[in-house]
Amino acid sequence: MGRTHQVDMKRYGIIGWPIKHSLSPDMHNAAFKKLGIDAVYEKFPVEPENLEDFLLNRKDILGFNVTIPHKIRAKEILDKKSATDPSASHDVSFSGAVNTVKRVGDKIEYLNTDVSGFRASLENDLGFKISEYQESNIFVLGCGGAARAVITSLLQYSTVKKIYVNDINEKAMDLTKKHFSNQQKLKFIKINEIENIIKGSQLLINTTPVGMKQGDGSPVDKRLLRKELYVYDVIYNIETQLVKDARLIGAEAITGEGMLAWQGALAFDHWIDECEAPAAVIGIMKEALASALNKK
Repeated sequence: MGRTHQVDMKRYGIIGWPIKHSLSPDMHNAAFKKLGIDAVYEKFPVEPENLEDFLLNRKDILGFNVTIPHKIRAKEILDKKSATDPSASHDVSFSGAVNTVKRVGDKIEYLNTDVSGFRASLENDLGFKISEYQESNIFVLGCGGAARAVITSLLQYSTVKKIYVNDINEKAMDLTKKHFSNQQKLKFIKINEIENIIKGSQLLINTTPVGMKQGDGSPVDKRLLRKELYVYDVIYNIETQLVKDARLIGAEAITGEGMLAWQGALAFDHWIDECEAPAAVIGIMKEALASALNKK
């Protein structure tokens, strides 16, 4: 739906580059319809050079999600320009990334619902209860905005012993290492260390885009997987090769539909006064997302 909608209809959406693949509109518009709210959720393709202009000047959009590749840069822009104190959101300051924005008059609120969304999905969808795994080791592949949300979430568990991180993009890894420089539980490793790290880990999380396209291989050699290793791939639009490989040997593995739905429900609750709690729309969003994925 474009600019032909009713003038008084409240507008929400998602920004990214590219953004065509996003299924967030299916979830949010289903929730609007179910709750009888006169609003629409749209896709807004925003090139990196236009990000600041959209964040600060598109006041007709009451709230929006932020996705690849804008999450980290959006936080930097909003910290400098916003009238809202960024320290109001611990998850934003700790992760260094933004995925949800809300306009309140002339002010801008921004937060990161990926952090709590990932935690809810990890426990409810994958069934990995970190609190039950004493001295657990976790391997995170990738250092982008999604990785920062995942790391932030994992660091909140006292039972986590070590979080190992790697990215083939050395610049991204250096920036993330600098951001989390005072976190003793984090260790950034080299490619040749991955095999031994996975052997000693209870959970493997892929936050890279490898696997998002049909025909993509896995970012992890299937010979490194084992039945006892839990696997979470944040990619949601396809059953990735990583998840296929893990399931083939009997490991617990899921893609990121749950994280997408939970972060969406948390953002929706922040934007919409008529929403009593994320739990009021999570079922609606999961159903709409499953339907949209089945049509792909």
